[in-house]
Amino acid sequence: MPAPSPHRPPRTRTAVLLAVLAAVAAGLGTLVLVRADAGLTTRQVTVGGVPMTEVRAGPPTPGVRRPGVVIAHGFAGSARLMRPIADTVARRGAVALLFDFAGHGANPARLPGAGSNTSTATLAADLDEAVGYLRSLPDVDADGIVLVGHSMGAGAVTRYATGHPEIARTVAISLPDAGELPPGRPTELLLIVGGAEFPAFRRTADDAVRRGASTGRRSAVVVPGAEHISVLFAARTHQEIADWLPGGDGNARPRPTVGLAGAALLVFAFGIGVVPLAALLLPSPARPGSPAPSGDRASSGGVPLFAVAVLAAGVGAAVAAVLPTGRLPLAVGGYVAGFLLVTGVLLVAGQRWLPGWLGAPQPATGTTVPAGRRGTARIAVATLALTGYAVLAVALPIHLGLTSALPVGARWWLLPLVAGACLLFLLGVELIAAGRTRRHLLVVAVTVVVLTASALVGLAPSFVLLVVPLFALLLGWQAAWAAVLRRYAGPRWLPAVLGAALVGWPIATTLPLS
Repeated sequence: MPAPSPHRPPRTRTAVLLAVLAAVAAGLGTLVLVRADAGLTTRQVTVGGVPMTEVRAGPPTPGVRRPGVVIAHGFAGSARLMRPIADTVARRGAVALLFDFAGHGANPARLPGAGSNTSTATLAADLDEAVGYLRSLPDVDADGIVLVGHSMGAGAVTRYATGHPEIARTVAISLPDAGELPPGRPTELLLIVGGAEFPAFRRTADDAVRRGASTGRRSAVVVPGAEHISVLFAARTHQEIADWLPGGDGNARPRPTVGLAGAALLVFAFGIGVVPLAALLLPSPARPGSPAPSGDRASSGGVPLFAVAVLAAGVGAAVAAVLPTGRLPLAVGGYVAGFLLVTGVLLVAGQRWLPGWLGAPQPATGTTVPAGRRGTARIAVATLALTGYAVLAVALPIHLGLTSALPVGARWWLLPLVAGACLLFLLGVELIAAGRTRRHLLVVAVTVVVLTASALVGLAPSFVLLVVPLFALLLGWQAAWAAVLRRYAGPRWLPAVLGAALVGWPIATTLPLS
């Protein structure tokens, strides 16, 4: 095998190749997202303080009325999350109307008692605004209004249809509870549930069908392999909704995952793009082959580290239930911020007071960190650039391909608080793991398991169980970036700073304002 060229070290060539690959993936992802809504027209309006989006296949045709479909998102969702369903029904000839409930997406109003029965009136009022606006459009058939809702939104649309018999048909995806549905109402009801969802959702769908068995038309559809979020992007879900519409073009094929594919390409591009960016901005190790100290074995202190991680996360889960952070006007997110804050403090304390017992290794030798004003300035520039990159890496793909991820209203001041809690937690992880990826992943895994357990026993909001997989993915992403930054001699606190953006931004911008 020929020796590497002395003019371009292997690490430099790798960075260049990854930069090219990231640029190609970003270009393809952007192209996919731009073409995702080809042939559709949209219009943004705000009615009664509720942000709404109209979606049509082409502009309105004078004298032609189409079915109208109001689409309601679930708890911690947004109009953007439901956009693929709007595209499907629009391509079937209907006018789709998306909107953000109070406390969600672009709606800066707070949802009182988010996640409880006290929010029912607010949800009904927002839904009524959307239905009234859709009825007022000149190209919408007022007798052909269809309601589609997911989870919390499914409960809202079924309650609304029960009290408004003029609603033509209703679709409830992952309906959480059928207890409020009277027998036979709404009469035209389609229930869709994911095969991999919690069993309670399947039982609710079956119960709703039984309640209307003697009157009207009701049916339940189980989408194989889909869980609570992926059911929204399943081809079967879209096909069933399209077939439930009155009239329309039955030949248009749903394309529910196009936006997700574009977002995935952007995530991939940003994920690998950090390598060439770090190579450009950070000092490279002077002797990458230098041996680490004898204490720098991945297995050293493994059992004590596990015990400290379990203790820290366990105490964090218990204390977060009574901390003032749990009272932040951010449903679920307030608890998570408190949990991360306390766990981070205890991890930092464990590294400070129990270094010998933990067997905590020191950072590997053989790196050069610039000193003096020039070195400090370089680190400052690198930190600002990489942090901005981290914000774009998480916010752009989520906002363009999944759900709303822009801060509005109280989210602007909640964002630094949540990010600060994430920063302290990730700094504690970095310190106690002492720069070792395996140790880092062990602490993260313990944290995720304890957070899940806290939801199961009632310490954390039950909704945590639905978002824990995404939380784990974000922490895994941060761990991968931390390994890259260590290889390029970044400061020990830099992975925590970038991780605070990666983890904190979605928490602060997607969970409901309460």
